[in-house]
Amino acid sequence: MERTLAILKPDCTSRNLIGKVIDKIEAAGFKILGTKLVRLTETTAGEFYAVHRERPFYSELVEFMSSGTVLPIVLEKQNAVADFRTLIGATDPAEAEVGTIRREYAESKGMNIVHGSDSPENAAVEIAFFFSTKELAENGCE
Repeated sequence: MERTLAILKPDCTSRNLIGKVIDKIEAAGFKILGTKLVRLTETTAGEFYAVHRERPFYSELVEFMSSGTVLPIVLEKQNAVADFRTLIGATDPAEAEVGTIRREYAESKGMNIVHGSDSPENAAVEIAFFFSTKELAENGCE
């Protein structure tokens, strides 16, 4: 089994789309191992997205991610990282496949509703950023 991190972003939580997005995640066969509603500061958002520090969108991303509550979720299934990235779709919802989370719910490339880890290695680092091992269910929610 593989794990990945999803983050339902401020545009998702403020538009009351948490349930709809989680329904799609569970329907795709993911097990939820942990979740929590948090409010990132600009500092913590900056730390989480530090890999993008030199990119032109970094400041905007940090500002957006600290603008409201977010819902980090640890997911598990075979090929979790790749399958979740397929489920969420392209960063730009206009380019995302029909049926993906971003195509259905995102408003723009910048407000794209959800984050997904891009590799198993980054997933492990990202999960540890938000969760201790004692906060995660061993075998998912049954």
